[in-house]
Amino acid sequence: DQDFATHILRTERLRNGATLSEATGELAAALGIESAILPVTDDPVATLVQTHDGWLDFQDYFVGRRQADDVLGVRFEGIERAQASSAVLQEITNAAVVVIAPSNPIVSVAPILQTPGVSEALSRRTAPVVAVSPIIGGQALKGPAANMLRTLGHDVSALGVARIYGTVIDGLVIDNADAALAPEIEALGHRVLATNAIMGDATDRARFADEVLEFAGSLAREQAAAR
Repeated sequence: DQDFATHILRTERLRNGATLSEATGELAAALGIESAILPVTDDPVATLVQTHDGWLDFQDYFVGRRQADDVLGVRFEGIERAQASSAVLQEITNAAVVVIAPSNPIVSVAPILQTPGVSEALSRRTAPVVAVSPIIGGQALKGPAANMLRTLGHDVSALGVARIYGTVIDGLVIDNADAALAPEIEALGHRVLATNAIMGDATDRARFADEVLEFAGSLAREQAAAR
């Protein structure tokens, strides 16, 4: 019910003229979230997935059809007309490190990276970009990422994730179960941190966050020393 209420309230605010950034900020404040949550754009962008039954709205595929379809293609309708918000671009410019969370690289991270303005900001940044692999031991802990990677022709592994991100990232955090893939990932030009990437409770999350930030910080120090 709380999830439904959040979406209904956000939609109401948008219909009444608020931007997505404004609506998100209001919701975050009401929920007591202190960290800034910034949508990458205030322009409408819709994720569509191609299946054997044709193109589907992402929510139809994800919720209505319970992610059961093979995904044969993905497109982001309206992204060519969108523009990253000035607040997001400023945060990228000022960031000491940029961390890409262990979200689905195809439908969660890709639309952010493909929003006009983001790739240009990342290309100008001096901070290291570190991604966390959502694939552990050939499986996704949550969601359709593994099956989506497979049906779209990608290697379902941390190595496959590294190939997707390419030159966007400087480092990749992987689970100890995938440590054997580290040399192949490093051959792509990425530094690797192998650790326990499964977070079971708040202590685990804090420990993992510290490790990711320390890894990113070490890359920043190396880059500064090389300049």
